[in-house]
Amino acid sequence: MKLVALHGPNLNLLGTREPDVYGSQTLEDINAAMRAWAERAGVDIEIYQTNHEGELVEAIHRAGRDADGLVVNPGALTHYSYAVRDAIAAISIPVVEAHLSNIHAREAFRSVSVTAAVATGIVSGFGARSYILALEALKARIAGD
Repeated sequence: MKLVALHGPNLNLLGTREPDVYGSQTLEDINAAMRAWAERAGVDIEIYQTNHEGELVEAIHRAGRDADGLVVNPGALTHYSYAVRDAIAAISIPVVEAHLSNIHAREAFRSVSVTAAVATGIVSGFGARSYILALEALKARIAGD
């Protein structure tokens, strides 16, 4: 089983960007935790981060061709990118949207997710653990559990 995890804009700044909201773990800390989880779970994982909407769209397309499932945190693109939404809708693998913070408990504009309607599921508000929970749910969904 191959899973892909995609991080959108500004997530490369984790650890220093608003640690009271996003926590003190860096993106590399989170990626290391996902790699360790994948090794224990016996799955392959590919991880990618970009600050560019078009690159995220292309990475979603690649995941749709090359992977069994996708975890994506579109960052701020969650709230307004119909291109990211349409890319998710265009692929046939299960997709779990993951967010470090509870997007529904923040500013009003953050409570809207244009990508949620085309995702298989959403994990939000558990900090860095959101990614592991998303991977676990994705693996179970693919396995038919």
